[in-house]
Amino acid sequence: MVKATKAMKAMLTKAPASKEPISLSEAVGVLKQFPARKFDQTVEIHMKLGIDPTQADQLVRGSVVLPHGIGKVQRVVVFAKGDLAKAALEAGALEVGAEDLAKKIKDGFLDFDVCIATPDMMGQVGPLGKVLGPRGLMPSPRAGTVTTDVARVVKEYKAGKVEFRNDKGGNLHAVVGKLSFNQAQLEENIAAFISYVMALKPNAVRGTYVKSIAICATMSPSVRVAA
Repeated sequence: MVKATKAMKAMLTKAPASKEPISLSEAVGVLKQFPARKFDQTVEIHMKLGIDPTQADQLVRGSVVLPHGIGKVQRVVVFAKGDLAKAALEAGALEVGAEDLAKKIKDGFLDFDVCIATPDMMGQVGPLGKVLGPRGLMPSPRAGTVTTDVARVVKEYKAGKVEFRNDKGGNLHAVVGKLSFNQAQLEENIAAFISYVMALKPNAVRGTYVKSIAICATMSPSVRVAA
């Protein structure tokens, strides 16, 4: 605990003195200057949106392929049959199945990051909602994880596609890379994510859409970014 406190104090000395948002380039630079840890930290973005999350027409959800991936090969499972199942396996899916995969998940198998399903398989997937939903793993047409183009979607997620949705407070959280990425790679990933979220602004939103943006590493203070 003492070591952790000293490390955090050391990082805070490198954080901007002002709490005002700074440019993306400056913010990434600050993040890169924080003292290194013994592991490659994940970089995250947190956006507070001016939406009413209780209104269905103001929900913000989607997925985006980041230019430089997220520094992690995602484990993808697919509900599919026949030729589409074969295509998913060839694209690199960890597990592909139908009733057998549903049973495996019911029995406790959750060692994966993304779940994709073809439309005809949603009858098998639907009953898994109580298991997959709370973990953000439930396939959804809006997120692009209910599709017949399973090979393309599997490849996108393995290449670094990020799925996101607002929480009950109207906030978005997503992984945008690793601290070992160079400055340009992190900037391009974060800029791509922000730009995509901006394009998803619901028509029903009035006033400021993006209220604040911050980036941080796994064990670092957050740095505010100018919207």
